[in-house]
Amino acid sequence: MNFASDNVAGTSPALLQALADINDRPLPSYGGDPHTAEVEHLCRKIFEHDNLRTLLVATGTGANALALSALTPPWGAIYCHSDSHIAVDEANAVEAASGGSRLMTIDGAHAKIDPDKLRAAIYGKGIVHHPQPSTLSITQMNERGATYSLAELSTLTAIGREHGLRVHMDGARFSNAIAGLNCTPADMTWRLGVDVLVFGATKNGALAGEIVVCFDPDLADELEFRRKRAGQLFSKMRTLSAPLAAYLRDDLWLENARHANAMARQLAQGLADIEGAQLLRQPDGNQMFLTMHPALAERLRAAGAEFDDWPEVGPDVVRLVTAFNTREADVHAFLSLAANA
Repeated sequence: MNFASDNVAGTSPALLQALADINDRPLPSYGGDPHTAEVEHLCRKIFEHDNLRTLLVATGTGANALALSALTPPWGAIYCHSDSHIAVDEANAVEAASGGSRLMTIDGAHAKIDPDKLRAAIYGKGIVHHPQPSTLSITQMNERGATYSLAELSTLTAIGREHGLRVHMDGARFSNAIAGLNCTPADMTWRLGVDVLVFGATKNGALAGEIVVCFDPDLADELEFRRKRAGQLFSKMRTLSAPLAAYLRDDLWLENARHANAMARQLAQGLADIEGAQLLRQPDGNQMFLTMHPALAERLRAAGAEFDDWPEVGPDVVRLVTAFNTREADVHAFLSLAANA
């Protein structure tokens, strides 16, 4: 009954098999293998974009930092939510990779950027004393488990275009957002003006690896050099690309996310009847936040349930996260314990 994070989950068997399948034969290094090319080919099909380029990196922080460094000059401003991962949990990696750009944080309910506050924050263009408006970073699904609707995304990217901003999307849980909204990846990204997406895999059944998807293919050439400089170019790139090709092939990425989301909905439905537990909002994907009486939390943990406190959201708030391999039996066991605690 581990609902602490989707990072604690293991790896989809198909990805482990893909890694085993390439282990006994030599393949070209540094991304010259056929599996790296297949990842790009599959992404072009998934995103309905014949010219996009992809780069594989080890981690989400590395992917965000590299993508934003290619979009933002050292004197540039990046607009993001105050609770965004790049602002709170990446140890200034973006600022370091971009040579000194500034994160301009913006508030908004449920960790969504408020459009009016975004408009008010964009200023100083052409004034040498101010950071220059450069990039908008949107997290989809975000750190509070909320998903922007397509209309909300369209509003934000329109503001970005109005002010000449490039658009980066942190998609660590992009698959869960797609599954939750039941829309196409193209409609959530480049058709709305997203320039670069970090297409997450680690939280959704991958052993490691994130895909930097460049809808502006010209950015990829610069990113190749930035990736090498950052130490993110794997010599045995096939160890990332073969499993990631299996992840994308036959929509396993979407199947995994749908399962995680379904388990979250089951948890939410069951918790609605539990005294001492109150959902803050219905889950859009695989994360939920709720207030839980400390006595209930203590009894659940004593019985073996694992989940994290989230005091920055509020007193007695906990976070529950489901994963691609969350068992329905564990959901039922957790709810049964909660009901009888």
